[in-house]
Amino acid sequence: MAAPRHRPSLDAARLAALLDAMHGAADVARGVTVAGFRAPLAIDDKAPGDLFDPVTDADREAEALIRAHLGRAHPDIAFVGEESAAGDMPRFGGGGEPTWVVDPIDGTRAFITGMPLWGTLIALHDGEGVALGMLDQPILGERYVGGPDGATLHADGSVRRLSTRDGRTLAEASLCCTTPDMFTSGDERAAFERVAASARLTRYGGDCYAYAQLAAGHVDIVVEGDLRAWDIQALIPIVVGAGGVVSDWSGACAENGGRVVASGSAALHAEVLARLATPASGESRP
Repeated sequence: MAAPRHRPSLDAARLAALLDAMHGAADVARGVTVAGFRAPLAIDDKAPGDLFDPVTDADREAEALIRAHLGRAHPDIAFVGEESAAGDMPRFGGGGEPTWVVDPIDGTRAFITGMPLWGTLIALHDGEGVALGMLDQPILGERYVGGPDGATLHADGSVRRLSTRDGRTLAEASLCCTTPDMFTSGDERAAFERVAASARLTRYGGDCYAYAQLAAGHVDIVVEGDLRAWDIQALIPIVVGAGGVVSDWSGACAENGGRVVASGSAALHAEVLARLATPASGESRP
């Protein structure tokens, strides 16, 4: 399996201007998220009676600032954000309009418990695929960027190119997942556990930051479920730009979320997909 990289139809100058707007939006969001981190915050539950889904004023205010900044810079581009989305989520794919796809604080549970494993996610979907992606982690001073020319880490006043860790088999791999609670059926949980049982190490709680560490060569696999487009789109160009692969559990495009797997190499990705799809004797398929 190759690692497909979306080649946007936009020219280099246009992409550079769009990326500049993304950097500016991430900068303005930092003022809100940094001030709110480890500070007293009112916390609301977006899904009362179901699995706790927290949201804070920092989430809402950061998204409003991002939306305003991107709207001023590029008023011709649509906007979808986790905290302002209403009604059905648009289905991304070929033939759509260019759209910013934003999660102002991916990992709000980490944010409200003082763990710096959350991030601001900003993606540009050009109508055919995800052209640019950014993860900003202001507490650690790290900004991960992915696009058609690869993936980079901006930190400590410098920029370095990212590369996934190649040559790992599943038996040698480090696996991350935000929480096993995201697997909403017994079949999904069983499929994940087949992969986890074969991996060398399994860690929980990484949220978007686990994908960044996969791109940086410290993690080998991320397997997750029940994602939305704003949870994954910004991360796809970062992982793929670093040499990795991102897909759904069937190997198809993951830009609409759902069940997602990311791996550091094509060979490892194929091995993980096979484990997800192959039930043990008497077990049904996910």
